[in-house]
Amino acid sequence: MPTLAVDPLHDRFAAIVGARNAVSTASELRTYECDGLLGFRIRPRIVVLPATTEEVAACVRLAAEHGLPIVPRGAGTGLSGGSLPVEGGIVIGTSRMTRVLDIDLPNRRMRVQPGVINLDISKHLAPHGFYYAPDPSSQSVCTIGGNVAENSGGAHCLKYGFTVNHAVAARVVLSDGSVVDIGASEGEADAHGYDLMGVFVGSEGLLGIVTEVVVRILRKPEATRTIFGTFPSTDEAGAAVSAIISSGILPAAIEMCDQLAIEAIVAATGVDWPLDVGAALLMDVDGVSVEVEHTAEAAITLMRAAGAIEIRAPRDDAERLLMWKGRKAAFAAMGRISPNYHVQDGVIPRKDISAVLREIAQLGRDAGLRIANVFHAGDGNLHPLVLYDQRIPGEEATAEAVAGDILRVCLKYGGSVTGEHGVGRDKACYLGEQFSDDDLDTMKLVRSAFDPRSIFNPDKVFPTPRLCGDRPGVYVPHPTELTGEAGRG
Repeated sequence: MPTLAVDPLHDRFAAIVGARNAVSTASELRTYECDGLLGFRIRPRIVVLPATTEEVAACVRLAAEHGLPIVPRGAGTGLSGGSLPVEGGIVIGTSRMTRVLDIDLPNRRMRVQPGVINLDISKHLAPHGFYYAPDPSSQSVCTIGGNVAENSGGAHCLKYGFTVNHAVAARVVLSDGSVVDIGASEGEADAHGYDLMGVFVGSEGLLGIVTEVVVRILRKPEATRTIFGTFPSTDEAGAAVSAIISSGILPAAIEMCDQLAIEAIVAATGVDWPLDVGAALLMDVDGVSVEVEHTAEAAITLMRAAGAIEIRAPRDDAERLLMWKGRKAAFAAMGRISPNYHVQDGVIPRKDISAVLREIAQLGRDAGLRIANVFHAGDGNLHPLVLYDQRIPGEEATAEAVAGDILRVCLKYGGSVTGEHGVGRDKACYLGEQFSDDDLDTMKLVRSAFDPRSIFNPDKVFPTPRLCGDRPGVYVPHPTELTGEAGRG
């Protein structure tokens, strides 16, 4: 049995959420030391797991009363350290908030608590012929609250948009424990006044904690056609993507995998993909049946013109699902070919895919590391995976340095340091290379409007002396974080 908690605040939090849902013993806290970015680990002081908006608000008020920084946490699948605890702080997890609150089919809306798993929304709606479009690769385990915090994307966001295009309203607990509703909660086309949902979605837990979300739901398309094509190298595959999009075709999804990624995916899932090719494209075209057939044939013609080796369609739904399982399992599949990896998600213009991938490959060669690439090619959202072995002294640090250099390559081509994984702790020091001091000042002023004391998820997103190795220990906000001025490391 775990030892009894000795933290004097444990009983006060337990009175709010129940003794089983207030965690303060060392062994139990280990579960919450990190998210999907395993390289950073910090043990929080207390973890609380509320079940209602009222319990979240009460926990926020108690934490604020004692000056504790607060880190919101969903399923912990994030890849940028966004839910990394702050030393001496509290983690408020929403994993128990799993209720579907309302389904409004006439207005194509659904209200859920933040702990509802992304894929479960579509499963819940399937009998009615509806689904939820954003589909991150972790959709079978990630939750809507985390999707809102990170503005999560996914393969099919090329045509249908990211979370920001589908999360239309939210109930939010602010840093003083007050509860506010933002967005278009009653089914109206758009909210009046300021676009607060546009500000909140993608704010990475810096502004407040979502306790309810209203999402837009879509009718299932009449038809979907999946196309798989292989190419001699990423140059030809990149040219095919540019040709398809520039022709006016808008696939539901178009994903690229290089040879190393294909090797890992085949080893992990058994999907029947050739290993002797340089790259592969996996594409979905959906819509009205007649349009789908015409569009798919046009895309196939462009793929052949770009140098495709082979083009095939899945024989049945089972093979189609296996193909997409292979793509969505790509990150986990890397364990078949490497003991460790560091993943990034920079964004570049589509036209520069081939050139950027060549530069990434050169970075890997210079460092003596392999880099696999599997990504959302249609919108230029790269996911380079830098493979390394942490048992070899220095390799982990080298991998992190290479990952940072990849972000700089993305910026050089006019891109961004993140497309959907967020800035979090991992990319904070690079944000100042993308934005000016004035840009960062303005962002911090927006944050201060929601959270004047910066108690929500401090030490994240913004470059500060703390993030540049200023000092270890219990987090103390830098003065510039409290005034809204930029602080850069």
